[in-house]
Amino acid sequence: MKQKNKAVTLHEVRLLFENKFPELLAGAVDSPDEASFRQKIDAYLSDASWNAEGVRVVRRLLEYDGRVIHELSVGEDVKVETLALLWRFLSGRIGEDEISPDFALELYHQFSRLHDGPSGVPEKEDVLRWMRRWPDGLNEQVRAIREANKERIMALLVRKIEHRPASSGRYVFPEGCSEAEKLGWVSRWWGEARFHLSMAVKSATELNRMLDGTLSGETLRIYQQAQEKGIPVFVTPYYLSLLNPTGKGYDDAAIRSYVIYSSRLVETFGGIRAWEREDIVEEGKPNVAGWLLPGGHNIHRRYPEVAILIPDTMGRACGGLCASCQRMYDFQSRRLNFELEKLKPKENWNTRLRKLMDYFEHDTQIRDILITGGDALMSRNATLRNILDAVCKMAVRKRQANLSRPDGEKYAELQRVRLGTRLPVYLPMRVDDELLDILRDFRQKAVEAGITQLFVQTHFQSPLEVTPESREAIRRILSTGWAVTNQLVYNVAASRRGHTAKLRKVLNSLGVICYYTFTVKGFEENYEVFAPNARSLQESAEEKAWGRLAPEAEHDFLESLDGAPNKAVAVRQFCAAHDVPFLATDRSVLNLPGIGKSMSFALVGVDAKGRRILRFDHDRTRRHSPIIDRVHEVYIRENKPVYRYLLQLQDMGEDMGEYETLWAYTEGETERRFPFFEYPVPDFSVTSRYTNLDVGEGEVRDLRPDW
Repeated sequence: MKQKNKAVTLHEVRLLFENKFPELLAGAVDSPDEASFRQKIDAYLSDASWNAEGVRVVRRLLEYDGRVIHELSVGEDVKVETLALLWRFLSGRIGEDEISPDFALELYHQFSRLHDGPSGVPEKEDVLRWMRRWPDGLNEQVRAIREANKERIMALLVRKIEHRPASSGRYVFPEGCSEAEKLGWVSRWWGEARFHLSMAVKSATELNRMLDGTLSGETLRIYQQAQEKGIPVFVTPYYLSLLNPTGKGYDDAAIRSYVIYSSRLVETFGGIRAWEREDIVEEGKPNVAGWLLPGGHNIHRRYPEVAILIPDTMGRACGGLCASCQRMYDFQSRRLNFELEKLKPKENWNTRLRKLMDYFEHDTQIRDILITGGDALMSRNATLRNILDAVCKMAVRKRQANLSRPDGEKYAELQRVRLGTRLPVYLPMRVDDELLDILRDFRQKAVEAGITQLFVQTHFQSPLEVTPESREAIRRILSTGWAVTNQLVYNVAASRRGHTAKLRKVLNSLGVICYYTFTVKGFEENYEVFAPNARSLQESAEEKAWGRLAPEAEHDFLESLDGAPNKAVAVRQFCAAHDVPFLATDRSVLNLPGIGKSMSFALVGVDAKGRRILRFDHDRTRRHSPIIDRVHEVYIRENKPVYRYLLQLQDMGEDMGEYETLWAYTEGETERRFPFFEYPVPDFSVTSRYTNLDVGEGEVRDLRPDW
């Protein structure tokens, strides 16, 4: 199993069972049917010498065997046949085309836990060693390779501009320019965000040219099919300059996996379903979480206190299309796209914006608005200023209206505004002087409106994305008084040992506080990049553990950050004083369809392909829509077996032995929210009454936690 690129066979797994579990194998052979085999397993588990945690896991598999569960991600009923399949495999009653080695190997590891006790947390030096494997974009060697890459790309952009008609906009060369002068123009334009959007790669042919012809024939074929199916291609020259077409010097798999599409994505595009069912909005009808929303797709909502605002502006586009985009369904339906000119606000946008503000103003519970898309910073400055001004005025009106409401009947007031953006990664030159003025101006007005938490919520995926340009963009945003937070999507390349820990360290050194680490949503389109939830738990327990703080230290950190003139210096000094390589402030979660974010789950089954079936519970540390009372367990079948994931890591050069504890992560509990991300405690009592909610008949409880 440790030989590179050699997958284990069913015969080899059977030999493992013969050597380690001869009684189990004999019991399967002697059992005339599944029921008899289940009885033998039940008796087998009564051995007092077995590891209690292993017994608990196998008993749960026994409990669910034969049940039919409703798998929520695809909306289908699935029969759990874990031990029935194991009986047929061990007794020789099933063909090799009916089950995979992944299934047999998963069950072998779960039964092995009866013998094996829990493994300890790796030593701190092991984690630091893993982290040192991953350079960041500030590394001198990395910068040298990228500078050469940039020069090559700029020369290609000269040719591209030469073939544009003279009427094609501002990025044309003056007549009579020499070659050197043309390169000089492109070098100056390189610092303008509009230039990169104008010159963005939109075809596989151009993408290959920008990557120095290094794309394989298979990748080009996939891209050709992608374009035929209508999957957009959109990558800025700046981001392409971060990739490493030489194949030497640094491993760019984590950022390359954002640009390069997989065959599975292309095959499924057109049939992709909305993972977040609450994003399906029909006017006059509640969404799956029970919220009534204005017509259209401007407001998404699952929680009482939080709403997402997606403006009808250029904010419906992004600085690039990530291959694992969490909103690929919206690109498929073309609500999000890259037709930038067509996305400019229409004349009726201001009227619609006022109606959206009315929704927030008259809602009893909302106190957190996330402006996103697409990407919040794709909106032009004037448009973004208009949106933020509307939000601020709404918050002031809501606060003033509360003065006439008695305590206990007051509405929740707006306390947090967030801008969701990946442009500090894709297009850091977007953070210009005018944007900084807008952020400063809003911060000053926010005081009057009672808004105390202002976050620019970025999406760095890899330490390689932290470049001198993005570092400067972060510094400038922090200078306005807004906090910068980060959330990453935990794909295969980013899940390698030490990679996310290094990202935390690098971002912390710039003053960024990490917020979420998301498991990739497990539909088939994301098969290639999906890392199992077990790996997220493993990283949290074995790597992120070295950045956790005691409650007193958390309090000290918040005090050191509050009022610090330089947030980056304050974070670095705190980490040094407490001897932690990074701050473990992010929560590892999966966005569940309909009931929000959670990492509270238990393994209840394994299908014939070796995919884990997980029973999820919602995050009980936060408020949910009252409809949660009617939502029992949520079942999700992961799209990839653990062993297939390990083989992917092995193909990337990873040592499987460094991940050997992965199989044992079969139960999770959602981490508590780091205090930095808690809402301020209001000095009045908010009404328990809900507006904009329809959960049908039945009791509605206020699930407010104790403040």
